[in-house]
Amino acid sequence: MSEQKIFRAAMIVIGNEILSGRTQDKNIQYVAQKLNDKGIRLSEVRVVPDIDDEIVHAVQALSEKYDYVFTSGGIGPTHDDITADNVARAFNVGISQNEEAYKILLDYYGEGELTDARLRMARIPVGASLIPNPVSAAPGFNIENVYVMAGVPKIMQSMVDYIVPSLVAGAPLLTRTVETSLYESELAEGLGAIQDQYPDLDIGSYPGYGPTKSSVSVVLRGIDQSQLDRAAQDVEAFIASI
Repeated sequence: MSEQKIFRAAMIVIGNEILSGRTQDKNIQYVAQKLNDKGIRLSEVRVVPDIDDEIVHAVQALSEKYDYVFTSGGIGPTHDDITADNVARAFNVGISQNEEAYKILLDYYGEGELTDARLRMARIPVGASLIPNPVSAAPGFNIENVYVMAGVPKIMQSMVDYIVPSLVAGAPLLTRTVETSLYESELAEGLGAIQDQYPDLDIGSYPGYGPTKSSVSVVLRGIDQSQLDRAAQDVEAFIASI
């Protein structure tokens, strides 16, 4: 087994609008791909409502379990934007108007347009550092291993692009895919045996259904290219044998 550390992350998607079905999340796939390219595995995603204790519990639990935690949603100007307060609670620190965040908002809106509602977006947990927002100015923030970002995809993704290059990471996760027209039931036993031979790899089968025929994509993932190539050859040989 490779001795290289595998860095793992979790994501917390915050908002009643996601759970109600009104809004479709568009951030998880983006975060997963960016982290994968960097060498960090997105290992868990939780969707939590706009409830104080639920946010606190999720942040505490996942920040202890993973190397990195990313949150999206709940840092805007309205009454239900409660993420910053609850991240502060999770780390048992205060929250107050951050002078750097205040200056950013003042420059963006101007004194006449910097309303009390917009000033809410300058409230940052004590000790946190800011995450720039090149789209609409209001910053996210980082405290310990938790990165707190907006839910609006364009804003969130710009913040991710800023964060990811600075993260400590392992080897990127490599992928090989083998396609077949066989059924999953025909592949199950043989793929299980191959997985047992390569415990450092993740091997999964994913069926697809077209208008005239079905197919299965066998996807192999790992950080060792030579091992991945050998396993893919074994899968191809197994499929050819049946």
